[in-house]
Parts: sequence; structure tokens; C-alpha cells
Amino acid sequence: MNAILLMLLGLGAMFLGYVIYSKFIAEKIFKLDPNFRTPAHEFEDGVDFVPTNKYVLWGHHFTSVAGAAPIIGPAIAVIWGWVPAFLWVVFGTIFFAGVHDAGAIWASNRNKARSIGALTGDVVGKRSQSLFMIVIFLVLLMVNAVFATAISGLLINFPSSVVPVWGAIFVALIIGQVIFRKWMNLGTVSILGVVALYALIYAGPSFPIELPETVFGVSDNAQWILVLFAYAAIASLLPVWMLLQPRDYINGLQLFIGLFLVYGAVLISGPELVAPAFNTNVPEGTPSLVPLLFVTIACGAISGFHGLVASGTTSKQLDKETDLRFVGYFGAIGEGSLSLATIIAVTAGFATLADWQAVYHSFGQGGVTAFVQGGANILQNGLGLDVDLAQTLLTVMAVLFAGTTMDTGLRLQRYIFQEWGNIYNIKWMEKAAPATLLAVGTCLLLAFGAGGADGSGGLLIWPLFGTTNQLLAGLTLLVITTMLVKLGRPMYVTLIPLLFLLVMTIYALLIQLMGFYHKSDWFLFSLDLVVLIAAIWIALESASVLTRLVRENKAAKAS
Repeated sequence: MNAILLMLLGLGAMFLGYVIYSKFIAEKIFKLDPNFRTPAHEFEDGVDFVPTNKYVLWGHHFTSVAGAAPIIGPAIAVIWGWVPAFLWVVFGTIFFAGVHDAGAIWASNRNKARSIGALTGDVVGKRSQSLFMIVIFLVLLMVNAVFATAISGLLINFPSSVVPVWGAIFVALIIGQVIFRKWMNLGTVSILGVVALYALIYAGPSFPIELPETVFGVSDNAQWILVLFAYAAIASLLPVWMLLQPRDYINGLQLFIGLFLVYGAVLISGPELVAPAFNTNVPEGTPSLVPLLFVTIACGAISGFHGLVASGTTSKQLDKETDLRFVGYFGAIGEGSLSLATIIAVTAGFATLADWQAVYHSFGQGGVTAFVQGGANILQNGLGLDVDLAQTLLTVMAVLFAGTTMDTGLRLQRYIFQEWGNIYNIKWMEKAAPATLLAVGTCLLLAFGAGGADGSGGLLIWPLFGTTNQLLAGLTLLVITTMLVKLGRPMYVTLIPLLFLLVMTIYALLIQLMGFYHKSDWFLFSLDLVVLIAAIWIALESASVLTRLVRENKAAKAS
């Protein structure tokens, strides 16, 4: 099959989803009100609560939720064939991710920009809130520790990406001042920012930077991890308009230009998909497609981490409630389009089936490296770009997204510690600086305590990310569904995804639990068991709460 047809089918379906389905959700389900006073205006403080242009906010939200996950997940999942990955990405984006992301912003916006974790106590119950906070903490811990490892690996493997990656931070700082102080209109500053960013990408191969292999016994990988967490800590304390918003916005524009180049190269070169539609000859040890597909591809179909961003930072910057359709739902469309591009890159970016099989020789292979290699081949064949330049462009794209996710993730982890300080009346923990130190400290403890001197400890618990993340998405959908029921509105648009995710997550957790048992991996076995108990508990809690609310609504109507 030609990749052009796959591209047109996928993008066409997602476009219709935004035009038709998101309009229905916004008007008939959430009933967005342009006159509702958003928390960004009610609690404006110039640091976290800042009313923001919807295009800039879309850039923040989209690049914060994207990270490297919509590349990694699909690039691994195609081992089962490109059809299952394609269908889950497209339909998951339209009917799961868009509703989940927009719904999380709506729920938080209607409750003074409180996080989904904090809302759970009021909407569902205190028991669910306690479970939710634990799951949230685990997800953020995994994301921050693992993305630091992933970024450091890319900076080491592709030294040409170092200059554009770190140069983008200085570009963002300048853009932040220009936008905030209104020195230029958004269109002009956008063009100048993109030009500066791509000038850095072009210069990258000419000025590769490599750290020493060891400094006082610290490996280059560990050096980068320490630098990344030091940067993320500072970034998480700065006002959102100064770095977070402009960095995310310019990265969002950069992604769409990158996607335009990749899709344009596909149209010009028309590569064939060399990977099988359904892989009936998977390598030994590959788990079953159901349910693992639905936890391997999270970002790009539906991801619980999105709910944390939506209710943690995005809702605090929403200028008008009606903006959340564009910010939330279209943000999910952007991520789905990135996952679709990844599927094409890793299935049509290899010359032959044998070349593809050489990469996908066991489950877990592929990832960002396959995306960079396959995508660079497509860019070279379609647009004539030099391979080194194409690889630098795609690597920078992946690293910048992972970096913006780390920025937001650490800020969210700081919020979690501050919320715990509020819940348990620990006054010093409610302050930003101590909470940030706790967030960084726990990440470094996992990175170096569990991983040793190279700082790769985050990878130790990463096998549980997919299931834990999807459980988190189910929890978010539970909060949204409960709010809809209380308001007497149709709940099927969130209830169906909620039930599907709970079934697939519990099924996947059981499979993983047996795997860890047979490997005698008692650490992951114990963590898996904790998450499994939480998933079953939440499923029972969901049934109890929703059944009670439905009965109360029927009784109220009858009287």
C-alpha cells in the first residue's frame, strides 16, 4: 500500500473529527459559555494564572502533552502491523483523546482551575482522591525521569542537535518578552521565532557539541541528566509567560512545519509501506496485540498525562471558555497527526521488509531512533534534504517536545507537593521553592538511586508507564462523566471510553503481573499489584458513584 493513501485517510478522518464531533461536544455536551469568567481572569497573578491568546495557549498545551511519547508508542506498536496502530491512533484521537483533553480543561475551568486530582475528592470521593494522587505522582515521576534519560541519549547520539536544542531556550526567552510586552504582533514574532529556530537547526551539524565521556567519574549521560533537571527546576519556577508559553508555542509551530515537510515529502516521493499490515510473524516474546496495543500507544490516542497538563497548567491560562475546543481537542488532533507521521516514517521509511525486520527483531525495538532514521530517508527521497540535516531536524523536534514535557511535568510535580502540603497542613511544602526541590529530589533519587551512576533509573519502572498512564486517563474520564451526570447531560461520550480503558488496563496489568512473577522481578511485581488494586478499586468506585447519581436523577425527575 502507498503511504499517500494512509496519510490522506488518517488526516481526513481527524479533520472531520475536529469540524463535526468537537463542535457537537462543545455545544451539546460541555455547553461552553464565552461569557464565563475563567480562573485565569479571576485569579490572575502574572505567574501561573495568566489569560493567554488561544494560539499561544494551544502551543503550550500541545507541546506539553506531546513529548516523545506519540513517537515512541506508535514506533514500537507497529511490530503488530501498521493497521492496528493506524486504527487506534485515528479513532482514539477522534473519540477518546479529544474528548478527554477538552473535558479535563472544562472540568478544571468550572472548578477554579483545580487539578483533576484535587477535583476527585469533591466529585467522586476521598478514597478515589487518595488513589488518584498516588497514580498521578507515579506517572509524573516516570515521565520526568525517563524523558531526562531519553533526551540525554539523543543529545549524545546526535551531537548536532545540541546547539538548536539549547539555543531554542534563548529564542523562547526573547519571544516571551516580546509577546508579553506587546512589542510586536503575534504573526511577526512567530515568523522571526521560526526563522531563528531553523537557523539553529541548519547550524547544528556544523557545530556538534559533545560532553566529556566522564568528569570526576560522572558519565556524559549522567551529566546531561543533571543539567536537564537543573534547567527544568528553574523553568518550573519562572512565570509561565517568560519561558513555558513562548517555548511551547514556538515548538508547536516548529512541529507543524516539520509535519508539513514530512507529509510533503510523502506526497512527492510516494513511498510504499514495507511493513506488514498485520504482522503474523512477530518475534518470539512479543505480547498479544490485545490489550497491549492500547497501553503501548497512549499519547497519540489517549493519555492520562494530558489530563494533568489540561487541569494543571492549561486551565490556569484559558482566556475564554470557548477557546478550550481549539486548545484541547485540536491539541489532540495535532498529537494524532504526529503519531500518524511516525507510523508512516517507521513503516515506509525503510527500503525493504528485510530492513524493517532487522530493526523490529524483538518487542520494544524501534522508538525514536527508527522514527529519525525512517523519517530522514523520506525527507531525503522526497525533498532532497541531506541525511544529516534531516536527522538533526527530526531529532531536534523529538528532543524539544520531550524537553517541554519535562518543563511542564516538573511544574506539575511541584503542584502535587504543594497540594499535599495543603491537604496535610504542611505549610513549608505549600511554597514553590521547597516543593520544586522535593520534585527534583524524587526524580533524581529514582534516576540515580535505582539506576546507578548513569542516571537511567527511570527506565526501571517505565514498563508500568503505559498501564498507569491509561488508568490515569480512566480516572480523568470518571471525573468528567460524574460532572456530566450531575448536570443531567449525556454521559455516553465519556462513559464508553472510560469503560474501554478500565477493561484494557486491568487486562494488561494482569498480563504484566504474570510476566513479572515468572521473571521473579518482585519490585515491578509489587508496583504492578498496587496499580492493579487501584484500577479495580476505581472501577468499583465508578460503578457505585455513577449508579447512585443516575438513580438520584431519575428520582428527581419522577418527583
